[in-house]
Amino acid sequence: MNTQTVLFEEDSKRLSQACLNLQQEAYARAVFLLDKDGQLLANEGEIDGLDTTSLASLTAGNIAATGGLAKLLGEKEFPVQVHEGDKESIHISLIGERLILVILFDQRSSLGLIRLKLKHAYQDILEISQDIFDKPKEEMKSVFSEITDDDIDDFFGLD
Repeated sequence: MNTQTVLFEEDSKRLSQACLNLQQEAYARAVFLLDKDGQLLANEGEIDGLDTTSLASLTAGNIAATGGLAKLLGEKEFPVQVHEGDKESIHISLIGERLILVILFDQRSSLGLIRLKLKHAYQDILEISQDIFDKPKEEMKSVFSEITDDDIDDFFGLD
């Protein structure tokens, strides 16, 4: 992807709430939402001690790699991936064209429950993301037009 995802505070809160609802309803350990570039957009749940930056980067790389495998097999993409471990499991799903939803779960939940609750959450997250990505370009430009060179110099302590 060539564009960085920019979130306004209200959009960030909506995404976080959707992730929190899914995390609680599915009894998941944690839920992460990122873009295909690996930028973490929202996360909820038990994340203490977890390197979320690495998780986001590795997941985005995993999606890109399996996308290559899908094309070799004549598929557009593999929209869902599941990795099951002895104690921890991970469910990865694509939401629309730009987002990746990562659900970490353990014995408190099950793959069936994750899939069931994801059906409900998928549409909510997709609608929120469409609101975000469909914002007029003028509105997005205004966010950065307010920042001046003096603001940048002040931030970095440059004179």
